[in-house]
Amino acid sequence: MSRFSSFWSRGVGRGGLFAGMLLLSTAASAALFEDTDARKAILELRQRVEALRLEGEQARQALAQSVSQAAAQEAAGLSQGQLALQQQIELLRSEIAGLRGLHEKLVKELADLQLQARSDAQARHALEDRLARLEPAKVTVDGVEFMAEPVERREFDAALAVFRRGDFLVAQNQLVSFLSRYPGSGYVPSALFWLGNAQYATRDYKEAIANFRSLIGRAPQHLRVPDAVLSVANCQLELKDSKGARKTLADLVKAYPDSEAAATAKERLATLK
Repeated sequence: MSRFSSFWSRGVGRGGLFAGMLLLSTAASAALFEDTDARKAILELRQRVEALRLEGEQARQALAQSVSQAAAQEAAGLSQGQLALQQQIELLRSEIAGLRGLHEKLVKELADLQLQARSDAQARHALEDRLARLEPAKVTVDGVEFMAEPVERREFDAALAVFRRGDFLVAQNQLVSFLSRYPGSGYVPSALFWLGNAQYATRDYKEAIANFRSLIGRAPQHLRVPDAVLSVANCQLELKDSKGARKTLADLVKAYPDSEAAATAKERLATLK
């Protein structure tokens, strides 16, 4: 019994062991099959991840290349724009330089023209002055208007200035020379009047009377005639010709009653009676 029990025990133990081993083998095989599927799934997953990574990398590279190309194109566009702008700037600078040069040239030409215009104006004025000194001009002396040569006017004015300065002898010489050179001048009546006064001042009474009477006979309506008649009477009085002086004074009052010389003649006549 005990052997049987022992044997049974050993038989059952061995069978259990075999059954256990078989069970373990079956479980191991099942586990092996399960590990293979897992590995396969893992590999597939890895492959998918790798594919996704590759796709992402390719997309990133494509995007980077696209961005790089866009940046390059934009940079190229900017470079071309900058180059075109720089060319325009250089062109404008060249045009400005040309305009500046033209402006400077025009300014110089204008200055030259202004200088030439001033020079021409001065030359024209000088010519006009010379012509004015040579051409006859209208003058008015003692209320008489006439044409006179410039040199004629200068000589008469010079002689009259000498007379007014009190240099009567020199004035006589200049007036005599003037009358000799310009016998038909409109200055002649006035020149005769001042010549007679210069001679009266130097006590050349006879020559003074001759020149006063020449004035009276030449231009009886002249402004200086009443004074010339009075001066004749004064010369006669200096020559002690009282009779002749009274007649001259009376003729003066009769011929020119409204003149200042006539008023003076009346006073003289009153003293001579």
